[in-house]
Amino acid sequence: MQLVDNNTFLQQLGALFESTKDKGTIWLTHKRLTYDGDDAVMKEKDGGDGDREYPCMLRVTDGKKAKLSTKILSTDLDKFHSAYGTLLKVSMTTLRKRDKKREKQRAEQLAKRKQRMADPVVINGPKRGNGRRKRRRQVKAALKHEDMKERAARREEARTKQ
Repeated sequence: MQLVDNNTFLQQLGALFESTKDKGTIWLTHKRLTYDGDDAVMKEKDGGDGDREYPCMLRVTDGKKAKLSTKILSTDLDKFHSAYGTLLKVSMTTLRKRDKKREKQRAEQLAKRKQRMADPVVINGPKRGNGRRKRRRQVKAALKHEDMKERAARREEARTKQ
């Protein structure tokens, strides 16, 4: 892994984006750098460590031969992130847009199911005589509808507990 300064890192990252424009993958990693250079175990000091500002380590690789990293100090972070953000916006124009058709269908099905649960099942017709079977089917559907509402309420309750 090659440690370079911020400007060189951004230039080489732009070149890496250009080389993988048609086909390829790039992995970017951000990490807070807590290593002080000592081989000893990091020690907690009494209250003095809480206000300390740590530098940020940014790594990039294409999985093959290009491996770069840079160390960004907290004082240079705003300037670096503005340049880094513009580079990412310019370079990520070739990304594929996701297909929202399936998501839209699922959302519509969920909305229909919720609407069906909200609407009450109407029971009408005589208890005896003509239409008796139709009324029995309606009563059975109403019981099933109530059971479905109870199960949905239990699921919601379980989600809120987690």
